[in-house]
Amino acid sequence: MKEQYTFEGDPRETEPFSKPSFNVKYWLRDILVAFVIAIFIIVFVVQPVKVEGTSMQPVLMDQERIFVNRFIYQFKDISRGDVVVFRYPRDVKKSFIKRVLAVPGDEIEIRAGRVYLNGKRLDEPYVPLEFLDNRSYPRTIVPPGRYFVLGDHRNSSNDSRNWGFVEKQLVYGKAFFCYWPIMNFGLVE
Repeated sequence: MKEQYTFEGDPRETEPFSKPSFNVKYWLRDILVAFVIAIFIIVFVVQPVKVEGTSMQPVLMDQERIFVNRFIYQFKDISRGDVVVFRYPRDVKKSFIKRVLAVPGDEIEIRAGRVYLNGKRLDEPYVPLEFLDNRSYPRTIVPPGRYFVLGDHRNSSNDSRNWGFVEKQLVYGKAFFCYWPIMNFGLVE
């Protein structure tokens, strides 16, 4: 006669499989927690934004949908090259999206469409030649707490050349990801 051994967890010793009971209380709790986390992310971290206009072409096209990181500037400074979303200084009900070219303390000058930062010509690979214009801007030092911003499509951009610097408190996020149209899906650079 053969000996039979049983081990803890042996399926022959357990009760037949029973379906887990559906508990509405736990289901509602999980939905509520997911909803609160989603609201927190949308309100404080990431905001979907629709690009309106052509001033940031070719990086961002009219009617593209992007995500803006609203939280990033709580931990780091606004940097040169960042594509930022801010309240328009002349009408804070409107939002604009532009690229930061100069930060507080920088010397900015534009000669015949070419940008000079701290005395050196700025290399701008994101601006195609056909989007340049011949406008000039006098040599200026960016004041504390302010930023000089330009659109990448210079000949169709309403930017710091027209209305001056953007105050830090008007900047509310950094564009970081394009999600629509799907062919442009990816990071904003």
